[in-house]
Order: sequence, then C-alpha cells, then structure tokens
Amino acid sequence: MIKKLGNSDWVREGKAFYEANEGSCPFCQQSTTDAFAQSLTEYFDETFVTDSKAIDDLATNYAADADRIQQQLASIIASASKFIDVKTLKVEKELLDARITLNNQRLAGKKKEASQVVELESLNNVFAAIKTLIDTANTQVAAHNKMVENLATERTTLTAQVWKFILEEMKTDLTEFKTAKDGLEKAISAMTTQIANATTDKAKKAAEIREMEKQTTSVQPTIDAINSLLTSFGFQGFKLAKAASGSAYKLVRSDGSDAKATLSEGEKTFVTFLYFYHLLKGSDSDSGVTTDRIVVFDDPVSSLDSDILFIVGSLLKGLFDEVRTGSGHIKQIFVLTHNVYFHKEVSYNPKRKDVAMNEESFWIVRKPGSTSKVDKHPTNPIKTSYELLWAEVRKSDRSNLAIQNTLRRILENYFKILGGIEFEQLCAMFEGREKIICKSLCSWIHDGSHYAHDDLYVSIDNSMVESYLKVFRAIFDKSGHSAHYKMMMGDAYIDLPVAVTALSAGPEPTPALTA
Repeated sequence: MIKKLGNSDWVREGKAFYEANEGSCPFCQQSTTDAFAQSLTEYFDETFVTDSKAIDDLATNYAADADRIQQQLASIIASASKFIDVKTLKVEKELLDARITLNNQRLAGKKKEASQVVELESLNNVFAAIKTLIDTANTQVAAHNKMVENLATERTTLTAQVWKFILEEMKTDLTEFKTAKDGLEKAISAMTTQIANATTDKAKKAAEIREMEKQTTSVQPTIDAINSLLTSFGFQGFKLAKAASGSAYKLVRSDGSDAKATLSEGEKTFVTFLYFYHLLKGSDSDSGVTTDRIVVFDDPVSSLDSDILFIVGSLLKGLFDEVRTGSGHIKQIFVLTHNVYFHKEVSYNPKRKDVAMNEESFWIVRKPGSTSKVDKHPTNPIKTSYELLWAEVRKSDRSNLAIQNTLRRILENYFKILGGIEFEQLCAMFEGREKIICKSLCSWIHDGSHYAHDDLYVSIDNSMVESYLKVFRAIFDKSGHSAHYKMMMGDAYIDLPVAVTALSAGPEPTPALTA
C-alpha cells in the first residue's frame, strides 16, 4: 500500500504517533497486530535512515557549493576587469542563480518527501559559458602580463608599427614637404652668402669712411666758419685763430692780442655757443661726424646783450629749418629759456596761424611749490612780457608769493610808463579800507618789489591775495580802463554785480575775484 500510494513520508511521520499510542492506530484508533508493527519496523529499517541522511547531505553540500560559486562570480564581476565581458557574465550569473534557486527548492522537497522523485536542472551549459568567458579573460591577462614583462621590446615594436603606419598614410605629404624644404634651404643658403658678402662690403665701406673722416677732420673749417659768421653780423669783439698745436683754436682781439684773459661773461657764453653750434655740424672725434643727434639748448642767451642775442636767435632758426627739411643729422631740438624776448625771437614763424604747427610744440615749466609743473600749450603761449604777466593773474593756481610783484609790474607798465599816471592819483580814487589796501599795494610797488630788507617779514595768505586782486580790478574800473582789464583777463573775466564792483568802505570783504 505504501509503495502504491507513495506516502512513505506520511507513514514515517505517523509511525512516531503509532508508537506513542501503544500499538493502536493514531488515526482510526483500532488495535493492530504484532505482525503490523513488525512490518512497519522492517520497512523503516537502517537503510531507509541512511538514504534519508544522504539526501540531507546532498542538499546541504549542493547549497554550500552553489553559494561558493555565486560568491566567486560576484567577486569577478565586482573587480571590473577590462579583460572580461562583464555584461555577458552578469547575464550568465543571473541564469545560474535562477537554476540554483530552483534546484535548492527541489532538494528541500526531496528532503521532506524522500519517496518523491525529483530531477535537478542541469548547470553544465551555464558553467560552460561562464568558463569560456573566464578562460578568454585569463588568456588576455596572460598576454598583457607577457607584454608588461617585455615592456621595452613591446614599446619599440609599437613605435615602429605606428611610424610605419604614419609614413604610409603621409607618404605623399612628406614627399611634397621634402621638396619644399630643399628649395627653402637652397634659398636660405644663397641669402646667407649674400648677407655675408654685404656685411663684408659694409665693413670695408665703414673703414673707408673712417679714413676719409680722419682726412677731413680739422679745426680750420670751424675757425673759418665762425669768423665768417662773426663778420657777417658785424661782430668785432674777437675772432678765432689756429693755435700753435694745429689741432685747437684760440681767441684773439682785433689787434691780434690774446683775448682769453679779457673775455667778458657774455663773450664766454657766446663763443661757447658758437663752438657748440659748429660742433653740431660734425663731431669732436673722427667716428661721430655722421651720427644722428637730438640737441638741447638750455637758456643759451644768459648774460648776452641784444646784438649777440639776435645772432644766437638767427642761428637757432637756421637749425630749425634743417630739422624741418631733414637736410642734416639733427632730428629734434629742445630750447629752454627764461628770456621772453629771446623766446619770441626764436619762435617767430609767419606760417603759424592759431595753433602750433605739426613739427613744433610749446611748454611752460612752473614751480608754484616744491615741485615743477610742465604745461603743454596748443599755440605759442608767450606773446609779450606784459601778456605773460596777465597770464599769471588769470591762472587759478597762481603763486601767492609772486602775485604782488606781478601786479606791480602790470600797474607800472600800463599806468606809470605808458599812461604817465602816478600811483598817488590811483590811491586817491579809494576811500576807507580799500584806500588802505591800495596804499599798501602802492607801498609794495615802491619798496618791496625793488628791495629786500633783512628785518622785513610779510605773511601772504589767500585772504590778502584776494584783497589785492579786488583792489587791482577796482583800479581799472575807477580809472575808466575796465575795458582793458576785461580784454586782458579774457575767458577768466567774471562779471560782478554792481554792489560788488563798486567797492564800499564797510568792514566785510567782498567775494574774491577768481582768475
């Protein structure tokens, strides 16, 4: 019956209840015979127990081995080796995991019902596919390790293969490049030869020029040129003559006597200028005659009288023409001077209109404090010394220390020298505080501008300067010359209200005139 029904597992479970029920069937409660008990015992003998244990061991070992294999495959996948197809391996592992799970379930059922016949899913094809992937990766790893062990040789081989590929790919371009390169090298070689020949010829010509300069360098042309220049201007104070050495010159008077010890300060300045002027035409050595140069004249008319000043100015204007035409070796000239007349002499150019010409520029250097300030002007800023005084009054950053002397010179030139008006007449036009200020200004005109007393100290502040400027304007207004004041102040002129222009005798000062 057990074999027919295939319920040995059920019977084996019930056998324990049968024995506990003292031989009575635990299901139908009927008494059984000894033969039935013996039959059960014979059926479930030691062989059955052994077979059951074998099934348990098989299931346990199968699960352990399967888990070990799964862990190894997971480790291989996690290593992410570049030599293995991880994507395919993951697919095969998932198939393997599914089959192992199914087989474990079937073995568990077999353990529960030993009489049940079960068939496990085959893993051979999955293992074969996995083994193929791993063998392929190991083959690549072995090849890589072999390459690493012979890295130098492999690198040489790879380099040779790469260059061989490049040469084959660029064979046409390389041929064209080589042809062009050969042509350039030939051209460079020819040009190098030409440059070398030209350099040699240049050196020869330079040597010839130096020899010719040595033959032409002499003081006699300078002596003749300076004497001719002095004669043409009617100067008879001295002339140049060749010294005994033959390589220098000396100064002699019209009677032939040596003028060295009797030269005045102006004559020394003049002869120095003349020598420098002619030095610009050549050089004091035999190697610098033809070099380009920039020339600076720093106040060349100091201590000179008007006749010599005219000569110097004429010579400088000749140098200006050379620079404009590019006919000499002078490329640029700077002239610095304090002399307004000399400035007007050398800067006069009938071609100049309202602004400076392209080849010239005008600058004024002032020192209102401890530092100098250089201002560029679009046209010639110096017309006359009188206009220059007014330009100082028009400035907003005028010097407080010098403004009194500037005002004095303007009043002297306009009222006293040109108009014949005495300062007492000017002061008589004022009353009260303004008259005191006017007398103070006139007192400075008579005394402070011409003398310096050791025991005199005057503190000149902004308020004092404003008072002087206010009285200075009022002098022109009260004397009927306000039009001249307005003309000379130009853009700096400010129309004041009548109450401000008509000076009162009150104690409070009026607003300052701002230039």
